[in-house]
Amino acid sequence: MEDGAVRNRDDLVAYVTAALRDGAGRVDGALLAAAHRAMAAGRPRALDAAAELGAAWRGTAETALEAEAQGTAFLSVTLAAWPEPRLAAFAARHPRRIVHAVAFGAAAAAHGVDLRAAGFGYLSAFAANLVSAGVRLVPLGQTDGQMATAALLPVVAAATEAALAADLDRLGTASPALDLFSIRHETQYTRLFRS
Repeated sequence: MEDGAVRNRDDLVAYVTAALRDGAGRVDGALLAAAHRAMAAGRPRALDAAAELGAAWRGTAETALEAEAQGTAFLSVTLAAWPEPRLAAFAARHPRRIVHAVAFGAAAAAHGVDLRAAGFGYLSAFAANLVSAGVRLVPLGQTDGQMATAALLPVVAAATEAALAADLDRLGTASPALDLFSIRHETQYTRLFRS
Protein backbone atom coordinates (compact mmCIF):
# COMPACT_ATOMS: atom_id res chain seq x y z
CA MET A 1 0.00 0.00 0.00
CA GLU A 2 1.21 3.45 -0.83
CA ASP A 3 2.53 5.56 2.09
CA GLY A 4 0.37 8.53 1.00
CA ALA A 5 -2.81 6.45 1.14
CA VAL A 6 -1.96 5.17 4.63
CA ARG A 7 -1.23 8.73 5.78
CA ASN A 8 -4.51 9.99 4.26
CA ARG A 9 -6.46 7.20 5.93
CA ASP A 10 -4.76 7.82 9.28
CA ASP A 11 -5.47 11.56 8.97
CA LEU A 12 -9.13 10.86 8.21
CA VAL A 13 -9.40 8.53 11.22
CA ALA A 14 -7.77 11.21 13.41
CA TYR A 15 -10.21 13.86 12.13
CA VAL A 16 -13.30 11.71 12.73
CA THR A 17 -11.96 10.67 16.13
CA ALA A 18 -11.61 14.35 17.09
CA ALA A 19 -15.17 15.06 15.93
CA LEU A 20 -16.51 12.12 17.97
CA ARG A 21 -14.51 12.76 21.13
CA ASP A 22 -14.31 16.54 21.24
CA GLY A 23 -16.65 18.04 18.64
CA ALA A 24 -20.14 17.65 17.24
CA GLY A 25 -20.22 13.89 17.83
CA ARG A 26 -19.66 14.41 21.55
CA VAL A 27 -22.45 16.96 21.77
CA ASP A 28 -24.80 14.98 19.51
CA GLY A 29 -24.35 11.82 21.56
CA ALA A 30 -25.18 13.62 24.79
CA LEU A 31 -28.20 15.38 23.24
CA LEU A 32 -29.46 12.09 21.81
CA ALA A 33 -29.21 10.46 25.25
CA ALA A 34 -31.00 13.36 26.95
CA ALA A 35 -33.80 13.35 24.38
CA HIS A 36 -34.16 9.57 24.60
CA ARG A 37 -34.36 9.61 28.38
CA ALA A 38 -36.85 12.49 28.43
CA MET A 39 -39.15 10.84 25.87
CA ALA A 40 -38.92 7.44 27.57
CA ALA A 41 -39.76 8.99 30.95
CA GLY A 42 -42.65 11.05 29.56
CA ARG A 43 -41.00 14.34 30.51
CA PRO A 44 -41.97 16.83 27.76
CA ARG A 45 -40.27 19.80 29.47
CA ALA A 46 -36.94 17.96 29.60
CA LEU A 47 -37.42 16.96 25.96
CA ASP A 48 -38.13 20.59 25.03
CA ALA A 49 -35.00 21.67 26.93
CA ALA A 50 -32.90 19.17 24.94
CA ALA A 51 -34.40 20.55 21.70
CA GLU A 52 -33.60 24.13 22.68
CA LEU A 53 -30.07 23.24 23.76
CA GLY A 54 -29.53 21.34 20.52
CA ALA A 55 -30.69 24.32 18.47
CA ALA A 56 -28.32 26.64 20.33
CA TRP A 57 -25.32 24.34 20.50
CA ARG A 58 -23.70 24.72 17.10
CA GLY A 59 -20.47 26.54 16.39
CA THR A 60 -21.51 28.06 13.06
CA ALA A 61 -24.65 29.03 11.19
CA GLU A 62 -24.06 26.32 8.59
CA THR A 63 -23.74 23.49 11.07
CA ALA A 64 -26.92 24.71 12.79
CA LEU A 65 -28.80 24.83 9.50
CA GLU A 66 -27.58 21.38 8.53
CA ALA A 67 -28.45 19.77 11.87
CA GLU A 68 -31.92 21.33 11.93
CA ALA A 69 -32.62 20.44 8.28
CA GLN A 70 -31.62 16.83 8.93
CA GLY A 71 -33.75 16.72 12.08
CA THR A 72 -36.76 18.16 10.27
CA ALA A 73 -36.42 15.70 7.37
CA PHE A 74 -35.88 12.77 9.74
CA LEU A 75 -38.99 13.64 11.79
CA SER A 76 -41.10 14.19 8.69
CA VAL A 77 -40.25 10.77 7.26
CA THR A 78 -40.44 9.00 10.61
CA LEU A 79 -43.85 10.46 11.48
CA ALA A 80 -45.20 9.64 8.01
CA ALA A 81 -44.01 6.03 8.15
CA TRP A 82 -44.39 5.34 11.88
CA PRO A 83 -46.89 7.78 13.39
CA GLU A 84 -46.50 8.31 17.13
CA PRO A 85 -48.58 10.94 18.98
CA ARG A 86 -45.93 12.00 21.53
CA LEU A 87 -43.32 12.42 18.80
CA ALA A 88 -45.80 14.37 16.64
CA ALA A 89 -46.60 16.68 19.56
CA PHE A 90 -42.89 17.26 20.18
CA ALA A 91 -42.29 18.07 16.50
CA ALA A 92 -45.25 20.47 16.50
CA ARG A 93 -43.85 22.36 19.51
CA HIS A 94 -40.53 22.99 17.71
CA PRO A 95 -41.21 23.32 13.97
CA ARG A 96 -38.00 23.07 11.93
CA ARG A 97 -35.83 23.62 15.04
CA ILE A 98 -35.08 20.10 16.25
CA VAL A 99 -31.55 18.99 15.47
CA HIS A 100 -31.04 15.52 14.09
CA ALA A 101 -29.53 14.01 17.26
CA VAL A 102 -32.46 15.15 19.41
CA ALA A 103 -35.00 14.03 16.81
CA PHE A 104 -33.32 10.63 16.53
CA GLY A 105 -33.11 10.13 20.30
CA ALA A 106 -36.74 11.09 20.82
CA ALA A 107 -37.93 8.87 17.95
CA ALA A 108 -35.88 5.91 19.16
CA ALA A 109 -37.38 6.17 22.65
CA ALA A 110 -40.90 6.69 21.31
CA HIS A 111 -40.58 3.44 19.35
CA GLY A 112 -38.90 1.42 22.10
CA VAL A 113 -35.34 1.31 20.74
CA ASP A 114 -32.75 0.80 23.48
CA LEU A 115 -30.70 3.92 24.31
CA ARG A 116 -27.26 2.28 23.95
CA ALA A 117 -28.22 0.72 20.60
CA ALA A 118 -29.67 4.02 19.36
CA GLY A 119 -26.57 5.93 20.42
CA PHE A 120 -24.18 3.45 18.84
CA GLY A 121 -26.20 3.41 15.62
CA TYR A 122 -26.38 7.20 15.41
CA LEU A 123 -22.68 7.72 16.15
CA SER A 124 -21.72 4.93 13.73
CA ALA A 125 -23.66 6.72 10.99
CA PHE A 126 -22.06 10.04 12.04
CA ALA A 127 -18.59 8.52 11.61
CA ALA A 128 -19.50 6.74 8.37
CA ASN A 129 -20.85 9.98 6.85
CA LEU A 130 -17.59 11.78 7.62
CA VAL A 131 -15.58 8.90 6.18
CA SER A 132 -17.75 8.94 3.05
CA ALA A 133 -17.11 12.66 2.64
CA GLY A 134 -13.40 12.01 3.14
CA VAL A 135 -13.36 9.31 0.47
CA ARG A 136 -14.89 11.78 -2.00
CA LEU A 137 -12.68 14.69 -0.99
CA VAL A 138 -9.28 13.16 -0.20
CA PRO A 139 -7.27 10.92 -2.50
CA LEU A 140 -8.58 7.81 -0.74
CA GLY A 141 -10.13 4.69 -2.23
CA GLN A 142 -13.18 2.75 -1.12
CA THR A 143 -11.10 0.06 0.57
CA ASP A 144 -9.21 2.64 2.61
CA GLY A 145 -12.56 4.21 3.50
CA GLN A 146 -13.81 0.87 4.78
CA MET A 147 -10.57 0.35 6.69
CA ALA A 148 -11.03 3.80 8.28
CA THR A 149 -14.60 2.92 9.25
CA ALA A 150 -13.42 -0.33 10.83
CA ALA A 151 -10.65 1.48 12.72
CA LEU A 152 -13.25 3.90 14.12
CA LEU A 153 -15.53 1.26 15.68
CA PRO A 154 -13.75 1.31 19.07
CA VAL A 155 -13.89 5.12 19.02
CA VAL A 156 -17.64 4.98 18.27
CA ALA A 157 -18.13 2.51 21.14
CA ALA A 158 -16.23 4.80 23.52
CA ALA A 159 -18.18 7.84 22.27
CA THR A 160 -21.43 5.96 22.91
CA GLU A 161 -20.43 5.22 26.50
CA ALA A 162 -19.36 8.85 26.99
CA ALA A 163 -22.75 10.00 25.67
CA LEU A 164 -24.59 7.77 28.12
CA ALA A 165 -22.58 9.22 31.02
CA ALA A 166 -22.60 12.85 29.86
CA ASP A 167 -23.95 15.64 32.04
CA LEU A 168 -25.44 18.34 29.82
CA ASP A 169 -24.69 20.98 32.46
CA ARG A 170 -20.97 20.18 32.25
CA LEU A 171 -20.68 19.32 28.57
CA GLY A 172 -18.84 21.36 26.00
CA THR A 173 -16.65 20.94 22.98
CA ALA A 174 -12.97 21.44 22.49
CA SER A 175 -12.53 21.53 18.74
CA PRO A 176 -11.76 25.13 17.78
CA ALA A 177 -9.95 24.02 14.62
CA LEU A 178 -13.11 22.25 13.37
CA ASP A 179 -15.18 25.35 14.12
CA LEU A 180 -12.68 27.60 12.34
CA PHE A 181 -12.75 25.34 9.27
CA SER A 182 -16.56 25.54 9.29
CA ILE A 183 -16.49 29.34 9.60
CA ARG A 184 -14.14 29.57 6.62
CA HIS A 185 -16.15 27.04 4.65
CA GLU A 186 -19.46 28.87 4.89
CA THR A 187 -17.99 31.90 3.09
CA GLN A 188 -16.28 30.03 0.25
CA TYR A 189 -17.49 30.70 -3.27
CA THR A 190 -17.38 27.06 -4.41
CA ARG A 191 -18.11 24.18 -2.07
CA LEU A 192 -18.64 20.44 -2.36
CA PHE A 193 -20.58 20.13 0.91
CA ARG A 194 -22.97 22.37 2.84
CA SER A 195 -20.92 22.31 6.04
